[in-house]
Amino acid sequence: MSDFPTTDELFARPFFFCGIGGSGMMPLAQILNGRGAEVAGSDRSRDQGRTPEKFAALDSQGFVLFPQDGSGISSKDQILVASAAVEDTVPEVVRANELGCLRMSRAELLSILFNTSGAGLAVAGTSGKSTVTGMLGWIMQAAGREPTVMNGAVMKNFVSPERPFASALVGGQSIFVSEVDESDGSIALYRPAVGVLLNVSLDHKSMDELRQLFGDFLGRSRIAAINADDPEALQLLPRANEVITFGIEQEKAQIGIVPSSIAEGPTRQAAQVIDRHDGSTHSLRLAMPGRHNLSNALAAIAGAAAAGVPVSASVEALAGFKGLARRFDIVGTSASGITVIDDFGHNPEKCAATLRTLKAHEGRVIAFFQPHGYGPLRQMGHELAETFARELGPDDITILCDPVYYGGTVDRSQGSERIVEMIEEAGGLADHVPSREDCGKLIASIAKPGDRIVVMGARDDTLTLFAKYLLASL
Repeated sequence: MSDFPTTDELFARPFFFCGIGGSGMMPLAQILNGRGAEVAGSDRSRDQGRTPEKFAALDSQGFVLFPQDGSGISSKDQILVASAAVEDTVPEVVRANELGCLRMSRAELLSILFNTSGAGLAVAGTSGKSTVTGMLGWIMQAAGREPTVMNGAVMKNFVSPERPFASALVGGQSIFVSEVDESDGSIALYRPAVGVLLNVSLDHKSMDELRQLFGDFLGRSRIAAINADDPEALQLLPRANEVITFGIEQEKAQIGIVPSSIAEGPTRQAAQVIDRHDGSTHSLRLAMPGRHNLSNALAAIAGAAAAGVPVSASVEALAGFKGLARRFDIVGTSASGITVIDDFGHNPEKCAATLRTLKAHEGRVIAFFQPHGYGPLRQMGHELAETFARELGPDDITILCDPVYYGGTVDRSQGSERIVEMIEEAGGLADHVPSREDCGKLIASIAKPGDRIVVMGARDDTLTLFAKYLLASL
């Protein structure tokens, strides 16, 4: 980190984002742009004609966009921002190396902005980070704290005609709310004033690696908010300095739920939140279903409490929280009564939470799943298959297309068909249809009134368009 310029020196130089439309890159570019930095970029998706409305929005916000052919890199003063996964053969990287430009990863740049803010509020965990980041950002905004918020998903509360893809909020420099990522190890770069730990479960790394990363994260946080319902997270509590615990089931959690106070519906829920610091109770109304979202709300309330926001103010703010795009996002219901839901579920825990929410209410589930890569399938394919087989009933069906693949040298010898075989071996009903278009035709042909169709997957913004296409085809 010491090799990088100071924050003032950084902002005096122009930035170029390679892959500016990515879910982690776009909000960071928006924050820099909002703070007066000169930001340009390129994206393979733009060159391929995918999600043109996203790039039109960036263009209207003053970003200069180039083809991904190296033409945007023209000065040694430019800072190239590119993920570690971007190959050295990409034209921008080749040109930046020729000119001697400084290269930074997204996480390196974000961590500098985060660590030099007045107080950084970091949300960590295998699942739920984006939702809790959105909730916590909304609470801080409602409390008048003018936060800057960095998220990996569009936060509906902050969407406007000028900013239809509001995965960032540009506020002041005293409060910086951000999700932090363990999948690439970059969580190690952050020094939070408040560190929120949601859960620890299998995703991109082994459990031993995750315990180390999350334990170190708690140790670097001035005050930690820890999910007492998650055994793995609770086990790391001794690593923390000062702690606020939260939980639905754990009776000793400092921010909890009054037993038997939960009222659940298909699209919303309510509960009595108890602050065991003083015994006060507060009526929470949440326009999102699912026990995992109630836990997410407690995490945001606990994180805000660690930053000095009263529980009563947080609960009141959450009543107006509109949710995130692609997080149990109800696209619509057809005239025949078939509901289509767009969801980011892509690891076992996220998928299980979404499927449990659906199965808590009547109706068959048709679960379409697009794996977010061949590598992740090898890492967690068995657990994913177990999840779909366990959470869905005998009348439900899981339909998989081939994994996301945008080129490169990844091993593609094992794909979605292996997951389907494992689901069926575990007693579930599943089908592999290689192309997404053909999956859509199959789903439209078997859907019946009362069914819920859920479109699940990550790393592909066009999944939302697919969900809308499905609804239209019904």
